[in-house]
Amino acid sequence: MARLYPKWVTPDRQQHLVKLFARSGGFCVFGHTNCSIPEHYYEFFIEDLIADWQADDRAQDTADWQAEQRRIHSLSERQYPLRGAFSAISKEIFFADQPQYYIRGIGISGLTFKSFVLLRLSSSYVSLFVDIGDRLKSLSKNKRRQAIRYGKPLPLEYQKELTSLCRLAVKHYLEH
Repeated sequence: MARLYPKWVTPDRQQHLVKLFARSGGFCVFGHTNCSIPEHYYEFFIEDLIADWQADDRAQDTADWQAEQRRIHSLSERQYPLRGAFSAISKEIFFADQPQYYIRGIGISGLTFKSFVLLRLSSSYVSLFVDIGDRLKSLSKNKRRQAIRYGKPLPLEYQKELTSLCRLAVKHYLEH
């Protein structure tokens, strides 16, 4: 079936154009007498108005198409997030089992040339730099470098000492 009018022509828009013409008499749509601005005249003004209506129609068609695609391709099943769906009990269990901090790495300060440990507190964006001083001095140079550069684990007795230092630092931070 052939269309008699363009797609942008709706009864409301036709009525608006007729009212605009009746009010302006085909001259200045803003009611100025002896208006010298060409964009205010009816013929020029409605071109921009029609272009805006066409842009609105295109945006509406795009939104309708996207909604239709979502309806067509979605399953009628309820979707749960893959992560983060906690009940009150499972949330308590998760936070009870979570460690107080995570060790991000071991490094050497560029200012003091002393070793430090970088910690991130659990469930927080806060990072702490814990000065470990010369605690790694007795460790061989190779083991120290491997721990600092490549994140390789330290011997067990050094790990225990660093863990106790980190716990003290976190405890001090949380208390103050």
